[in-house]
Amino acid sequence: MVVREDKKELILDKAVGIFAENGYYKATTALIAKAAGVTQPYVFHFFKNKEELFIAVIDRATKRIYEAFSGVEASSDRLMDTMGHAFLDIMKTHKDEIILVMQSHAIFEEVIRYHVREKFRSVHELVTEKLKAAGSTNPEAGASQFLGTGFLITVAEVLELPQLLCFE
Repeated sequence: MVVREDKKELILDKAVGIFAENGYYKATTALIAKAAGVTQPYVFHFFKNKEELFIAVIDRATKRIYEAFSGVEASSDRLMDTMGHAFLDIMKTHKDEIILVMQSHAIFEEVIRYHVREKFRSVHELVTEKLKAAGSTNPEAGASQFLGTGFLITVAEVLELPQLLCFE
């Protein structure tokens, strides 16, 4: 059974690359299967369709983000910076996944949009709770600002425009 789970993870890994390179609409399960070295029916053994596969990719990526932020312990004056560094660490190791998450809101498939909305809501709530526990006077606004900065970091990375990140 370990081999099946390994193949599923391989399919997810290759799907990240294919989605990142081609975008959701141009990526096909055939391309993903070829990249993973499996047949297209084997991809469908694990994932009902492309939407389900994409959602699995998004779930894995947002889980990384959620776990990274959950694990941050810092004083109130260092919390945002520490979580920001956790985000940058994920960007270094799983760049394509993070870019997909940050672009996923632009996919018009209703089931994907709803799923992504819930993932972003969950991360926002986590950051809000972290800020609240740290004594922030306006944790909701701080969480929104933090997520907005994450979007800006991702845009700067995608466009190779580090000068967008000129803030203290």
